Amino acid sequence: MTTNIKNLFKLKSIPIETPKEEFPKPEIDPNAESPEESRKRTYHEAGYRDSSRNNGNHTTLFICLDAVYSKFQNEEKEMVEKQQKLKESYVNEQKNRETEIKALTVSLETKEEQLTHKNTEIEDHQNKIESLKAEINDLPRNPEKYNVKATKGASTKFWIGAILLIPISLYLLTFYISTSYSAFFKSFDAKSTVIQSVLDAQAFSKAWNEGVIEGAFVTLIPSVFLGLGFLIHMFGENKTRLNYIKLGLLFIVTFIFDAILAYEIESKLYELNKTFDSPPFDLTIAFTKNQFWGIIFAGFIVYIIWGLVFDFVMKEHREKDKIKNEQEIRQKNVLFLMEKINVLKKEIEEILVSIGTTKELIIKTRGRIEELQNIIDGVIIPTKDYKLYASEYVQGWITYIGERIAVSKTEKQIMIDSCIDIYSTNLEDVGANSDSQNLVYLSAL
Repeated sequence: MTTNIKNLFKLKSIPIETPKEEFPKPEIDPNAESPEESRKRTYHEAGYRDSSRNNGNHTTLFICLDAVYSKFQNEEKEMVEKQQKLKESYVNEQKNRETEIKALTVSLETKEEQLTHKNTEIEDHQNKIESLKAEINDLPRNPEKYNVKATKGASTKFWIGAILLIPISLYLLTFYISTSYSAFFKSFDAKSTVIQSVLDAQAFSKAWNEGVIEGAFVTLIPSVFLGLGFLIHMFGENKTRLNYIKLGLLFIVTFIFDAILAYEIESKLYELNKTFDSPPFDLTIAFTKNQFWGIIFAGFIVYIIWGLVFDFVMKEHREKDKIKNEQEIRQKNVLFLMEKINVLKKEIEEILVSIGTTKELIIKTRGRIEELQNIIDGVIIPTKDYKLYASEYVQGWITYIGERIAVSKTEKQIMIDSCIDIYSTNLEDVGANSDSQNLVYLSAL
């Protein structure tokens, strides 16, 4: 770098006339040289003159270069058109930044509106959740209030019917196990009473002791009657003519089956007690026996009662299910709304982060606008130009040393090298070094 600077300051012989002013303004011949060349010549002459006054002293050069920089600043300040041209990029950037501020402000307002809207949505969802929870609790008591076609108190009726259904079912199991065993497998003796013949406490164990078929028969036969009772309920749900016919046939079949059981038991009792004069046992005789009808109705009537209770329980269960289904629907809505609230909260967090980022960007942009305004209000010093004119000044200074100072060649070179070092230091001080010579520096005057 030092070599380049030394090459920059080659001695130039320029005729010098001693001016009356410190910084003379030479007469410019427009046809001979441009204003730029005239300005360079002025700085060169000033350097030559100042060097002559100070015998080329490098220490004085340091002070003189400060004065040259101040003079350069004042000249640049007076060049209004040049300043406007230099500031044009800053003015354009300031306009762009102001446009950016407007866009950021609109974006910020939009985000704040979104934030308000989403907070309102969360509040509405929370109110709906509270309302749904209140409906879930109130539905069993007032289903009609929520347009649910269900009987109030269905849950209570259901449990009462279910409790009654248990002992009736146990009765039917006991009755049909005993009667089926007595009718088809039991052997009667003269000591057996009617009750003992129909209801045998050990019918279940005796049937299994006699064989697997006997045990399975008496064990499974009650399920036939319970299944018939279930069918009564199913046919009764859809009130059609065909279902009524089916229902009637079920009652007839059940009655006939009970009649067969009663006939078999009564036949065995009749055979046990008949005499030589007794006629053969038939339906005519069976119809005259109270025990025959007692066995039929002890099973058939209870079976009808079981079917009606079962039908009632199922209907109440359906009513209970209506309420339960409505509660489940509302509970699902509660969960759905809670999920929406969680999603909205995440979106709100993202919006808050975005708002914070936007505000920071607005603050940073406004700061940049203020910086640009300071540049526009101040004076821009093109340091690359200053380096050009300062080099002309130092060239004039060194020219005088080379032409007029009578010292040895070695001492003269030392003086020139010292001046070049002072020049380099000055460029560093004003920010016009070679690494940043294309940058623009501001001097607030």
